[in-house]
Amino acid sequence: MAQMTTNMIDTRPGILERIMGFLVSISENNSRLRRVEFLNSLSDDELSARGIRREDIVRHVFADALAY
Repeated sequence: MAQMTTNMIDTRPGILERIMGFLVSISENNSRLRRVEFLNSLSDDELSARGIRREDIVRHVFADALAY
């Protein structure tokens, strides 16, 4: 007769939390993300003075990394 065990799934506590923490730390330390956050914190007038529209912030920051 076949026997099935239910402990085949890795249920170690905290593994998902560690992975998510790692990914969060990568994104928080990403200089491009910090640049987007900085530009997003500026007023529309300040952005305009820099020649950037609010809807173009991400495109502006990642322009060299994105292929259009």
